[in-house]
Amino acid sequence: ADQRIPIIFDTDICDDIDDTWALALLLQSPQFDIKLITTEVGNTASKAKTVAKFLETVGRTDIPVGIGVQQHEGHHRQDAWAKDYELSSYPGTIYRDGVHALIDTVMKSRGPIKIVAVGPLPNIAAALEREPKIAQKAEFVGMHGSVRLGYGGSAEISAEYNVKAFAKEAQKVFTAPWNMTITPLDTCGIVQLKGEKYQAVLKKNSALTRALLENYRAWYRQGILDEQKDLSEAELDKRVDQKLNSSSTTLFDTVAAYLAMSTDLVKMEKLPIKVTDDGYTRIEQGAKMINCATEWKDLGAFEDFLVGRLTK
Repeated sequence: ADQRIPIIFDTDICDDIDDTWALALLLQSPQFDIKLITTEVGNTASKAKTVAKFLETVGRTDIPVGIGVQQHEGHHRQDAWAKDYELSSYPGTIYRDGVHALIDTVMKSRGPIKIVAVGPLPNIAAALEREPKIAQKAEFVGMHGSVRLGYGGSAEISAEYNVKAFAKEAQKVFTAPWNMTITPLDTCGIVQLKGEKYQAVLKKNSALTRALLENYRAWYRQGILDEQKDLSEAELDKRVDQKLNSSSTTLFDTVAAYLAMSTDLVKMEKLPIKVTDDGYTRIEQGAKMINCATEWKDLGAFEDFLVGRLTK
């Protein structure tokens, strides 16, 4: 029998680069049977191009891609990587209505299925709205919130972006009757690859790590351009190379991918979590109980695990 864990990956890929690292980790983890990837927030059709091109590049066109709820038709920081890619050329399945595809995938799943969500939650909220029964058939695993620590391990808790950006939708997801596990900033906000660990990924030169690093380059380059329009090409390339040769950014979303398969390296606490209107995740008696990864037992071991997966 297939012992793999069926999952749906709901991602706001192209906004921050950590989604692409999380996608790479999922693809390199034989524990998972990835049933669907849905794009979240903004120009979700354009984001689907990046996902489809990535899947095609690494030979995984068995995975369908669903276009999530679209908020605008603008640009995202990784667009350059897939700008000439045509969605219609993807050999696998593209679903124009990603929310419908998500509902369908959950409802048709023989056993429990996990929704691994690493962005704001308009798609998941819309799916619950259209078919509340998904909460009985799926488990939710997310990169959301800030319980006792904020960004970068700060003692000041934060209204974390994935919650704050669409707080109403987060409230809907966080009160649905499903089992929920989250990595708040407490654990995911301090994951970064540097030194030998990062160099191992840089040196690997597989189809997967090449695609990952090309996306990192496109994303980082566009970020600098957005801030400084007047840089010379040479100066721009120099700055991009400096960053790309030295370290990753904070890899928040990789922790949600990890929690979908294991909780061995983290301290888990069941806490009553309420999402406030202004996007905080507060511990409040009477709120829904949520499994929270609040501390690392061994952050170094997680980094090693991540590198091992990405370079295998």
